[in-house]
Amino acid sequence: MVGAIELIQGLLLAFAVVVILMPSYIRMLSFVGIGKKIREEGPSTHLVKQGTPTMGGLLIIIVVAVLAYVLDGLDASTYSPVAALLGVGLLGAADDFLNARKGLGISVRQKLIWQLVVAVLAAIYIQRHFNLDGIRVPFAGEVTIGPGPYIVFAAFAIIAASNGVNITDGLDGLAGGTLIFAFISYLIIAELNEPHQPRVALVCALIIGAILGFLWFNVHPAQIIMGDSGSLALGATLAVTALVTFQILVLPLIGIIFVIETASVIIQVAYFKWTGGRRIFLMSPIHHHFELKGWDEEKITLRFWILAILAGLLGVTFFLASIKALH
Repeated sequence: MVGAIELIQGLLLAFAVVVILMPSYIRMLSFVGIGKKIREEGPSTHLVKQGTPTMGGLLIIIVVAVLAYVLDGLDASTYSPVAALLGVGLLGAADDFLNARKGLGISVRQKLIWQLVVAVLAAIYIQRHFNLDGIRVPFAGEVTIGPGPYIVFAAFAIIAASNGVNITDGLDGLAGGTLIFAFISYLIIAELNEPHQPRVALVCALIIGAILGFLWFNVHPAQIIMGDSGSLALGATLAVTALVTFQILVLPLIGIIFVIETASVIIQVAYFKWTGGRRIFLMSPIHHHFELKGWDEEKITLRFWILAILAGLLGVTFFLASIKALH
């Protein structure tokens, strides 16, 4: 049985393991030359980050997966989140490695193909295991769309969340902090859900603890960077968690930072092409716009964290109000 004590113990254990292992992991990455390549077209203030060890997300993934097994956190409700974490994490780790060693990572097309494979497999498993043919709409209940459309919708959500977190991962501590608040929200939702999902809550607790351990070394100035191994995998896992808790439509609110960051890129590119070279933002994603406006990196990160906390609170409140209204 997974109760509040087990959740806290799991969170603290994941934090402790990451904090203990991270210094040696950073030294290993430095030794083999897995360092961050900074884009020349990015903000000039980021040039000092050149060579900072990356692929920090891989340690988060390993710790979460091992502890989920050891602490009996795996069952039919958590197979797909953990599988997404491992499957997309493998893609991200390969991209981090190739980018660091050869200066050229996996192509966008290849990434999308791999993400699509993992997303479709996860969507099919979730649909079949829970026998879903609809989406739970807040204040309206279950809306039937059919198994096929559900799989398409679920796969799209996984890919979108994965890339949304990846786009957000551009400042020290930004993606990690916002992910923590999102997973805290879904931990609460899993605990209060109908039916109760204790092992989903445990996996969320492990992820929260592991990211907290990572943030100990990732806050500005970062000693290690999450990399695609973390951002792509944790974004996909967040979406799968939203799907298995049947609260996928609350994800755009809980993950509002990821939505804003992604939207800023889409708007910038579309406007640039439409106007023949004009820009709305000084640079996208939008956190770079604020950097070029003169905001300190720490200020941007903390303000985005504040927005993520508020969004998480609103998302959980929305969830609880919906349950109350439907009963």
